[in-house]
Amino acid sequence: MVHHLTRDEARRIAVSAQLLDAQRPGDVVEVADQLGAIKIDPTATIAPAEHTILWSRIGRGYESAQLSKAVERDRHLFEFDGAFRPIRMLPLMLPAMRTWPRRESSRAWLDANATFRAEVIARLRADGPLLAADIPDTAEVVRPPDGWTGANQTPIMLDFLLRQGVVAVVGREGRHKRWDLAERVYPRDLPEYTAEEAELLLQQSRLRAAGIAKQKSPWTPVGTVGEAATVEGSEWKWRVDPDALATLDDDPGGRIAFLNPYDPMLFDRPRLAELFDFEYVFEQFKPKPQRRYGYFAHPILLGDRFVGLLDAEVDRATEVLKVTAVHELLPFDPEEEEIVRVELEDLAAWLGVTLAAW
Repeated sequence: MVHHLTRDEARRIAVSAQLLDAQRPGDVVEVADQLGAIKIDPTATIAPAEHTILWSRIGRGYESAQLSKAVERDRHLFEFDGAFRPIRMLPLMLPAMRTWPRRESSRAWLDANATFRAEVIARLRADGPLLAADIPDTAEVVRPPDGWTGANQTPIMLDFLLRQGVVAVVGREGRHKRWDLAERVYPRDLPEYTAEEAELLLQQSRLRAAGIAKQKSPWTPVGTVGEAATVEGSEWKWRVDPDALATLDDDPGGRIAFLNPYDPMLFDRPRLAELFDFEYVFEQFKPKPQRRYGYFAHPILLGDRFVGLLDAEVDRATEVLKVTAVHELLPFDPEEEEIVRVELEDLAAWLGVTLAAW
């Protein structure tokens, strides 16, 4: 059976799957469980990505302490590869972690630093949890800095061991990770899956988070899970989450959301263009003269349409949210202007600052 969807239906499915409709989720764990991952990024023109992503779903009731509690105390979430993930994802990732790395240069570096690897593990076993700065760099072979890593080899080794499932991040001190052995952090009663079973479950999780995705997409790899669909005006072959289809008749309506540039709703750029007619260009790494919307502009989702971009920044010295511009992709009517203004007031209140005149 192939489902035939209008563009409005396809957009509503995508928005609802990302928890951006009028029915807000209740807590951090619910958001992480649905999205599969909450991106971590320190850029804080407004707030770091992990907090903005959660605020845009939960609303003013979200506090940053809720995230740290879910990660560090309750262990409902774990940190891996730049994101907080629900613990249900860990057994799906373990098969790939056990065969990592596949790149020959990474395997060669690990082999050449077998003694260093053993020393890092032994130091954590004896004294963990520890910051990377607490563990000596005794590497015999050095990986040169690549723009993301410095000369110190300890953070590189810890990252490699994380990807192998040997160590884990137990929490943070500011932006610095605190490390320990995975066996002391991760649950011990996790289900076991083959690589094939795990990949199928990962595809199902991706489709659940997306709601609808192109059948053959490198951005949202879902394979052939879910059910086949077409979308009005699109030549793509789509896969749709049957649970999302079932909720179309119970549409709770839309709302406004300011989305951090690293928000998962924005990740699949081709899908944004195909379903939402939104060509999103991230300008953080562009030279200033080439920026059109701002260094870290937040797309504005209103209902199931992207209507503008917010260029704003918190001035912590004066405790003020300064709005440089609200770029309207189409001219706002008075009601839309009021909706944006109220959301900006809510954003400032959540941040604990004053909204400057704009």
